[in-house]
Amino acid sequence: MANAASGMAVHDDCKLKFLELKAKRTYRSIVFKIEEKQKQVVVEHVGEPAETYEQFTEKLPADECRYAIFDFDFLTPEGVQKSRIFFIAWSPDTSRVRSKMIYASSKDRFKRELDGIQVELQATDPTEIGFF
Repeated sequence: MANAASGMAVHDDCKLKFLELKAKRTYRSIVFKIEEKQKQVVVEHVGEPAETYEQFTEKLPADECRYAIFDFDFLTPEGVQKSRIFFIAWSPDTSRVRSKMIYASSKDRFKRELDGIQVELQATDPTEIGFF
């Protein structure tokens, strides 16, 4: 079913890969791309469980928009191992205006398809998704 605002559908593989990341931890990350000709969001890349955050961020193109998911592991101040699923709306300043508009108008519909996102980030350059 296409999004009325943007006309973008979500390929079933997107939901399948997200469920595998969430339930089975098969992947560390997923990068999604909008295929404008096909009018749908598709999986562009999946990251292996051992992938680091730095390796993941290197896969985000410098001048094209993407959606991405990263399963982030961390220790609480009490020393408890935790995990959060991050959704990143990647929209670099250098990307085409049309692309930014399509990704922005499709984002909410796409996010609704992926049940279990815990943190959302919107980023326009690498400093906005880096560690301080």
